[in-house]
Amino acid sequence: MLEFIIAQKQKTLQQRVDTDVGNIIDSFSFIVDVARVQAADSLLKLVSDLKQTAIFSGFASLNDHVEQSASELNHQAENTDRMLSRIGEEAVASLEALESHYNSSTLRTSQLQ
Repeated sequence: MLEFIIAQKQKTLQQRVDTDVGNIIDSFSFIVDVARVQAADSLLKLVSDLKQTAIFSGFASLNDHVEQSASELNHQAENTDRMLSRIGEEAVASLEALESHYNSSTLRTSQLQ
């Protein structure tokens, strides 16, 4: 009877770990998708700005505008990369903490013995 309770408890904990890991993965995927959408929106705005600039000004100002927009987009890309890297590191740390907690749990330890 005790073995059944322990097995059931371990199954419940494993399901919770699986659910938490799934939620972390879903959240990370959502953040990546949002970053992609923001990048696409920025590119669409850039194209719109370039069209307006081309219509209303000469090539010299267009080049300045392109360089400024490219610089801003590069800055946004760097910020996004840093944010995604930080989120990835946090996800890894969380997963490692969950794994460590699971591996050191009394249920897991008692089952291995």
